[in-house]
Amino acid sequence: MTIKRSMKKAQSKNPHAIIIGLDCITGLQSARIFARHGVPVIALAKNPGHYCCKTNTVERIIPANLGSEDFILALEKLGPALPHKAVLFPCTDMSVLLLSRHRARLTKWFHLAVPAPEIVEMLMDKTSFYTYAMEKGLPIPGTYFLRNRAEAAAAAERLNFPCILKPPMKTPRWEKNTKAKVFKIASKSEFLDLYERCSSWADLLMAQEWIEGTDANLYSCNCYFNAKSEPFVTFVARKLRQWPPHTGTSCLGEEVRNDEVLNATLQLFKTVKFHGLGYVEMKRDARTNKHYIIEPNIGRPTGRSAIAEAGGVELLYSKYCDLLGKPLPANRAQKYEGVKWIYLRRDIQSALYYWKRGELTLGDWWRTFRGRKGYAVWSLRDQRPFWSDVWRIIFPKKATQAAPQTRTHEAAQAVAMEHAN
Repeated sequence: MTIKRSMKKAQSKNPHAIIIGLDCITGLQSARIFARHGVPVIALAKNPGHYCCKTNTVERIIPANLGSEDFILALEKLGPALPHKAVLFPCTDMSVLLLSRHRARLTKWFHLAVPAPEIVEMLMDKTSFYTYAMEKGLPIPGTYFLRNRAEAAAAAERLNFPCILKPPMKTPRWEKNTKAKVFKIASKSEFLDLYERCSSWADLLMAQEWIEGTDANLYSCNCYFNAKSEPFVTFVARKLRQWPPHTGTSCLGEEVRNDEVLNATLQLFKTVKFHGLGYVEMKRDARTNKHYIIEPNIGRPTGRSAIAEAGGVELLYSKYCDLLGKPLPANRAQKYEGVKWIYLRRDIQSALYYWKRGELTLGDWWRTFRGRKGYAVWSLRDQRPFWSDVWRIIFPKKATQAAPQTRTHEAAQAVAMEHAN
């Protein structure tokens, strides 16, 4: 089944951008970016009823399970019907991994920018990546891999608390039980209790020492490397707030200059002969000012990668042009003008959390909020996703009836908040 949009198709000879995962803010933002450039967009989504899928920037939405070979089959069906060889933009980790593994089946109809298969597997599997990082002397926090209760008990004796617990990769099994990316844990007993609860959600869990500092100590570098592993675009930013607090996803970020983060990103990706979109998140320890790599993300845009376009740097469009052999956009150099990116509803939730704890005044919130910015969901020309998001919060019962898993997801976020407090 294909959901067609009533919008007028882009009158352009440009090949399509295929957004894999429109049902998230990353997919929504990516679709809007290409629509502004006159690039026609077709999207795949696991949940076509998602508020992000209300956008008017795509020609059609193809329902597909992005966590299985189902969406590869959908692409094989779509490819021969396209007028030009299209460019793939996966927006979830599992879709990147599956595209890499099935790349040979798709190259006839699609352009895909990912490094060699073994590099994809290593960078996406946190077990392999942290092992690689330790071998290469890259700055990472103390990390332990937990395959059973005995390893969890041994790690609990060596860990400095607080610490975090998370899976090496968010799989469908993990996401079925919780929307939390990571749990923050205050004590040894809490650690072992939470391990017992989560151990059935993943074959492997990892524990990592907590790096002291606020949300604003979290930095990131989004980038695009061409097939020769040359960095065509880099863009450094940092979080100001996230939701859930301490262990969640950015809801307010700002462009900054941090050469240590930039150089660490370039070092990592050049070493592995990287190709495609990349992202490295690092945290500055408030006690020592040392930066630690938290995680890389590869092959896809991130929720906050759209801050680059808000700052005048064409991150995603550079990939599109490079793969098609088109002239690269002129705007590829970061200007460090302090542009911001905001997921408005989530940032209000985060600000209220800190305000209730006496850690944020209304004046502080306004100062961090004001200035030139890009929006995660809001758009004057494409308002339906924003109002659909607001509607499901104001009328949760109706949203639950439309999407039965919504209540489970909200409850899981409450669990994450419980462990973050």
